[in-house]
Amino acid sequence: MDGRTDKLARGATWCEEEQEIGRSEIQQAAATTAITVRHNFESAHRLPQLGGKCQNLHGHSWWVEATVAGETGTDGIVVEFHDLKSYLREWIDGNLDHGAMLGREDELVSALKAAGCKVFVFGDSDPSVGLEYPTVENVAELLIRVTAGYIRSRRWPGVRVSRVVVRETHVNAAEVTR
Repeated sequence: MDGRTDKLARGATWCEEEQEIGRSEIQQAAATTAITVRHNFESAHRLPQLGGKCQNLHGHSWWVEATVAGETGTDGIVVEFHDLKSYLREWIDGNLDHGAMLGREDELVSALKAAGCKVFVFGDSDPSVGLEYPTVENVAELLIRVTAGYIRSRRWPGVRVSRVVVRETHVNAAEVTR
């Protein structure tokens, strides 16, 4: 019988054994834990640069998953779910939900704004600078930027946004990872 088997045979629990021989190993290799929050929104967009049916203004029921990762703190959490969910939902609902997402060169921007419609203009200002069109890929990039900005503003040590997935339909999605 080896030492470990002998200890277990004498009634030591696996947890006690783990504590005795593995605590320093566990402490040296702290695990990264990821948490994911989800939200959905309704929004129209159009992609005139592509031609075809996507050049027409059309809507989707969008689904977002934002994953942040880091070491758990002494309180046993990476971040408070409520804080992250509240911020992301408020940003999405205030900027994207029940509105139109358009590129800054899109001729519909001025017409929809003049009609009093909610319009999020891609490429117009932070956090969408450099994202010219509201493709599903660019919506995912936009939301990883928004989430990363919030994480930075909270100064949560060692926490980072690792992934954002955006689904514009049940079969079409884009994923941005960092």
